[in-house]
Amino acid sequence: MMSHAAYVIASYAVAFAVVAGLGIWVVGDGRARQRELKALEAAGIRRRSAEAPGGEAQ
Repeated sequence: MMSHAAYVIASYAVAFAVVAGLGIWVVGDGRARQRELKALEAAGIRRRSAEAPGGEAQ
């Protein structure tokens, strides 16, 4: 096992870096999408799933 320790440690380090990077990407992208939604709603564009004003069906 000792002859392969560097390989095993490097493999775990790379796997951890990839998972951490994906996690950071997902969180950052989610925040960006939330900012886009707020900007669109501020511009008067509503989501199709949002209820119409006055509770009327569209």
